[in-house]
Order: sequence, then C-alpha cells, then structure tokens
Amino acid sequence: MEDIKMTATKAPYAKLKPALDAAFSAVMASMDFENGPQVTRFARSLENYLQVPLALPSAHAAAALKAALRLLQLPRGAEVIVPAFGDAALVAVLQESDYLPVLADVDAQTFTLTSATVEKVITPTTAAILVTHLFGQCAPLQELVALAQQHKLWLIEDATQALGARYKMAGGEGGYAGIHGHLGITSFFPTKPLLDAGEGAAVLVNDAGLVARLQEQQEGGRAYPEEHISLGALEAAMMEVKLTFVEEYNAARQTIAKYYDQAFAAVAEIQTPAHTHYAEHIYQQYTIAVAPELRDGLRRHLEANYIPSAVYYPAPQGLSLSRRDFPTAARLSESILCLPLHSELKEEQLAYICQHVINYVKQNSAF
Repeated sequence: MEDIKMTATKAPYAKLKPALDAAFSAVMASMDFENGPQVTRFARSLENYLQVPLALPSAHAAAALKAALRLLQLPRGAEVIVPAFGDAALVAVLQESDYLPVLADVDAQTFTLTSATVEKVITPTTAAILVTHLFGQCAPLQELVALAQQHKLWLIEDATQALGARYKMAGGEGGYAGIHGHLGITSFFPTKPLLDAGEGAAVLVNDAGLVARLQEQQEGGRAYPEEHISLGALEAAMMEVKLTFVEEYNAARQTIAKYYDQAFAAVAEIQTPAHTHYAEHIYQQYTIAVAPELRDGLRRHLEANYIPSAVYYPAPQGLSLSRRDFPTAARLSESILCLPLHSELKEEQLAYICQHVINYVKQNSAF
C-alpha cells in the first residue's frame, strides 16, 4: 500500500499543468508581476463564480482581513465577536488592528457560531460579528444576518475554509459562503480548497455602500484600502486556472467524506461532521470527535501505523477557553481529530484508516 498523506496536490497539478504553463508564460512575457491584468482578470473571475459585486485579491488571509476591517472604519477598541473555537490568527489580526476580540461559544454539531451564542456576548460597544465557516461547514447565516441587522452590526464572513460551499436562505434564495454578510474573506493557501502554492486570498464585498465607495476610489486611481497588500500576478494567473476546477475538487472531497461517514456510522463513540438542511458541506477537513481522554492516544496510534492526522484548534494565545464560559469550544479543542482527505486516497487506504480508528476507539472506550 502506498504511503498515506494528509493532503496531496500532485494529481491536481498534473491535470492543470498545460493551462498553468500557458498562464505563467503570459505573465513572464509581460514582466508585469504586481497589479497586472492577471490580477484584475482573476478578480472578475472570482466575482462571476461567487456572484459577489466586488472581489479584492490579497497577498494572504491576514492582509484580506485587515483590509476588510479598514473598509468598515470601525473605531479603535471596538468589540468584534469571533468564535471561541477556530483559527487563532483571527484574534491576532483583530488585536494588531486595535480591536477587541470577544469570544462566543459554538454549536456542538456544526462547530460554528449561532445567533444564540453570539447574542449572549453582544454589548453596547460591539461593532461587528466575524463568523467562520469551519472545516467547509457553513454557519447558520440566515439567523446571523437577522441578528446583525437587529443590533445594527457589521457581519464579516470568514470563508477561507469554505470556497464553493453553497448556502440556502429561507424562500429558496441562496448562494456561496462569503457573500451573505457585508464583507467576506476567502483564502487560497495550500491547505484551503483552491490549493494555491502560496498564501493568496481575497476580500469579498457585498454591501452596496462599501462597493460604491471602493468603485469611487478606483475611478480616482486608488484601487484598494490604504496599505493593502495585493495578490501577485503569478499567483493570480494560477488561481484563475484553478478556479475553474474548484467544484471538481469539492466533489472529490465529498466522495471521500461519504466513505468515512458510512464507515463510522455504526460507532456511537465517533462523532462525524454534521449535515444541515441549509448548506452543503465541502469538507475542507474531515473531522471526527471522540472522548477527550481518547483523542491524543488515538493520534499516537494512527501515527504508529503510518496514518497522519491533525489537531484543531487550541485556545487563542492569551485567551482562556474555560469550561464555564465556553463549554462546547473547550470540549472540541480536546476531542477533534482531522483525518486524511484528498482525491488521491485509494479505497484500500481509506479502509485501513477506518479500521485503525474504529478498532482503537472500541478497544479503549469506557463501558
């Protein structure tokens, strides 16, 4: 059996190589590596795919989030609500931008913010809600949009792990993750859905007033918020090619996830990703949750049998995930384990992974 990898990019690259070579050659011929036509063309392609009014390509996710925050012109010290379970980089960017991150607990099934968990921490100085669509699973946007409107708050979607995930609003209206709030951000980091070779990202602008202001700036020769770091032309050329395959990438991960779901269905001690009526899960990661006392031992067992895995997420630096204030986030930080997930996994490898997970959990669970 071939070595099992956590992620893999060789097969997708081989398939795209002719188109990528042509795109790179065009950039090299122009020698225009910054804010060239490839960057503009990719922005338009992303707008057309997501059906969002305006996309601003960025060098990396942190730059995209900083640009999004600057667009909102929030007062210094303003509170921004973020999930207690998620990437600590969000908290770091908010602190660097002179905003106060306020943690809210998450749902035990979807691992995302809900209107109930957010409303508990809203104060008179709350300015925005930053909701993460985690591991490819959409947060319940319908209720979060309504909550933001009720309290006159900005809503920013962190869709860095959910490019191409579809959300269905009440009445049948819907669209992709990242386009329902006032602003969104997405990422093309190698571990994200689009599998960039670098750290590209984009700001997604949905609010009409923000769109009008940015278009006015563009007409005046100021294309981006001040200090914004734009995506390079080579990466933009790569992303324009890869964007045409994002649905195929997502479908491949969904197929692998379905295999895992079926294999673990009969094991009550293993919690698999939730399926919701309002959204399509694209499985940026395939996560299982087991009893906290089993998680680290299971990871060591998998490693001993040459099966990689990953742990997400510890508490943000400097902040505590107390079981009293954030019971769900605290439990998830001790129980979540991510399994290999990519299109190159073979059925023999999947069966081997599932066998070792199931055997360990059954043999070590308390009766």
